[in-house]
Amino acid sequence: MEQTLELVFKNAEGDTKVITVTDPRDNITAEEANEAMEIILASNVIETSGGDLTEIVEARLRITQVTVLQ
Repeated sequence: MEQTLELVFKNAEGDTKVITVTDPRDNITAEEANEAMEIILASNVIETSGGDLTEIVEARLRITQVTVLQ
């Protein structure tokens, strides 16, 4: 199974933007993810086509299972 951490934000136009982190630690907590999102938001280092990130929406863990058919 593959895991990705998705950090979801709103930008200045109100659009949802997702930053995807591949292979996050297995034991990552909601508090750690939220702290990272607050740092990203406060540092204002990411600009989207709809403007700067302005709001934290959620952090979520996506787990994908791939089965090869033979």
